[in-house]
Amino acid sequence: MHMDFALILTLLTLVTFVFWLIERLVFRKRGPEQGGGVRKTTETLGSLFPVLLLVLVFRSFLFEPFKIPSGSMIPTLWIGDFIVVNKYAYGLRLPVLNSKVIPIDDPERGDIIVFRFPEDERVNYIKRVVGLPGDTISYRDKQLFVNGEKVEQEVVGSWVGKGLNRNVPGRNPVELLEYFDDESHRIVVYPERPNGRVESVTVPEGQYFVMGDNRDQSLDSRAWGFVPEENLVGKAVRIWMHWDCSRGCVDFSRIGDKIQ
Repeated sequence: MHMDFALILTLLTLVTFVFWLIERLVFRKRGPEQGGGVRKTTETLGSLFPVLLLVLVFRSFLFEPFKIPSGSMIPTLWIGDFIVVNKYAYGLRLPVLNSKVIPIDDPERGDIIVFRFPEDERVNYIKRVVGLPGDTISYRDKQLFVNGEKVEQEVVGSWVGKGLNRNVPGRNPVELLEYFDDESHRIVVYPERPNGRVESVTVPEGQYFVMGDNRDQSLDSRAWGFVPEENLVGKAVRIWMHWDCSRGCVDFSRIGDKIQ
């Protein structure tokens, strides 16, 4: 997911604002017959300014839609899910510059966040926060440890999935419930896959350790490191549509689901 749209939207808003300003400061002082085609063009472009400004404000400070392109967050999020991200959950940021102007809250363990990928900030990633600043994280034998304590897991059963998200024949993934404090979320592991390991690492101040819920098929902090606070985009909150044409295209059963 590339970020060029934010820059394009901001530039279009600025350009239409100039035409909106010209129309009010120049042409409105003249008679209605003066200006001809130039005036009509200016009025047309200027009329787009309020609409683009509303879209820019809504998308930059309130909510933004994203599409899930991969299976790294199965079973929580599926390929083809369209989600809504709360942009103000972790503070208000200026569009394009991404600098925080109003702090609001910090991510908690278990939050699913969208962030600018540290190795290519043009791309947005989505993962679950498992380590906060100062936490010590370990991962061995498909078991997560936070500050030396085992994160409790409970077996749910085999993971099968549907359509694009159906399990590949010959593999036997297991679905688990994983607990942070009193909250639980679902994860998937593949017992036959090699055990990835993370020896004890401490999360630096102002950074986060994130993992995909599809633990054996996720490129996350185990591979490329931490997520800086300034790379946060927002918190994933709802699924507003699921599109999978191997199953009739729109799956109404997932629409409106809260992301946990």
